[in-house]
Amino acid sequence: WALRVGDIDRTGRLRLDAGARHIQDIGSDQLREMGFEETHPLWIVRRTMVDLIRPIEFQDMLRCRRWCSGASNRWCEMRVRIDGRKGGLMESEAFWININRETQMPSRISDDFLDGLRKTTDVNRLRWKGYLKAGSREDAAEIHEFPVRVTDIDLFDHMNNSVYWSVIEDYLWSFPELFKAPLRVAIEHDAPVALGDKLEIISHVHPAGSTDRFGETLADRTVRTLTYAVGDEVKALAAIFPL
Repeated sequence: WALRVGDIDRTGRLRLDAGARHIQDIGSDQLREMGFEETHPLWIVRRTMVDLIRPIEFQDMLRCRRWCSGASNRWCEMRVRIDGRKGGLMESEAFWININRETQMPSRISDDFLDGLRKTTDVNRLRWKGYLKAGSREDAAEIHEFPVRVTDIDLFDHMNNSVYWSVIEDYLWSFPELFKAPLRVAIEHDAPVALGDKLEIISHVHPAGSTDRFGETLADRTVRTLTYAVGDEVKALAAIFPL
């Protein structure tokens, strides 16, 4: 893909929400190339983790590669690497669930499809494990409303995955210094956001040394979290921290 004007911020950087769309699009392309576009057309994402190693900039050419890193009967983890010819790099891993069109529930992946996925992984009993915890309103650094638009809603009548990443872009606009080093952002989805929902974003900052939410592995760095909530119901969680 050529990196186009609609995918960049005002500095020319490939935005995270645009990267999320590329991650979705190459998934659709792979389904078509493998011959499963008709039998496995609908997937929802439970978690996406993106590592922004080096920013990809305007007028660059993108090379996207996708492969499976873990599979089970109804879901899989897929990695996507986006390289820019000028040295920019974005890497990702996402937990995707195969959905039945009629029931809109998790559906078994066909054996021949699984055979193709397993060519790049030996993880055959992938299980879901959430990593993030919701933040409370009482100790929040900020709470603000995020308007849900008609154009944000997809085929499932839910807010599309890429829109959650536009919330991250809004947040990071106030902290441009975070882009000076490699950055990891993860979003976990607990429940769908629908048109008409009053979506609020609850932000927290956990200084280095805070281990109550993320364990010893993140004790040496500041972690910023966003809780996507409608009333008292948590819809999604995000974490942002330097690598």
